[in-house]
Amino acid sequence: MIIYDLKCEKGHKFEGWFKDRSAFENQKSQKLITCPVCGNADVEMVPSTISIMAKDVRTSKRGSAEEFSLPRALGLFHEYLNKNFDDVGPKFAEVALKIHQGEEEKRNIKGTTTENEEVTLREEGVQFFKIPVPKFDS
Repeated sequence: MIIYDLKCEKGHKFEGWFKDRSAFENQKSQKLITCPVCGNADVEMVPSTISIMAKDVRTSKRGSAEEFSLPRALGLFHEYLNKNFDDVGPKFAEVALKIHQGEEEKRNIKGTTTENEEVTLREEGVQFFKIPVPKFDS
């Protein structure tokens, strides 16, 4: 995968990921590449440091390029969260406060909160991280 820096005719800069330059040119000619800011399809490549997975990395003993794909990385992250965190669902704020106050044993938890619950957690000094985790169908 090659990451190109692109710019629309209105000057908005953004990235595009392509198999190769030919794939970029093909998609550009079909007006399939549009600016995410304004929707303009008149885009061009701009000089940048191009990120290319080097040939020695692709063929190294560490594995194939597929092992380093974003979907795989997200899948592994999702798997890690499922194995190492108790899912308390919408009771996250309630359980987090009990753990913080010593009413429940310390453990890793995950779940959902409302904005008001997040404010309360911050006011109480409860440390937490909001991590959007995509759900995978398969």
